[in-house]
Amino acid sequence: MEDTIKKGSLVRVTREKLENSLEAQASDTRFPAYIFDSKGEVVDTRGDYAFVKFGQVPTPNIWLRLDQLEELE
Repeated sequence: MEDTIKKGSLVRVTREKLENSLEAQASDTRFPAYIFDSKGEVVDTRGDYAFVKFGQVPTPNIWLRLDQLEELE
């Protein structure tokens, strides 16, 4: 699935994969609910990471590993 995620894809974060990741261990683990409950749009990709923009309200964009995302249809 990760190989189909590209710029413009609509995605949702997989809670289990993010919460158990190295990135989560290295930072604040109180993730905002909107990254799990709303659709995000992939703005850019680089290697194994995607830059994701969430929602219509001003929220920070975030870099996430592709394997932590699920593509929505």
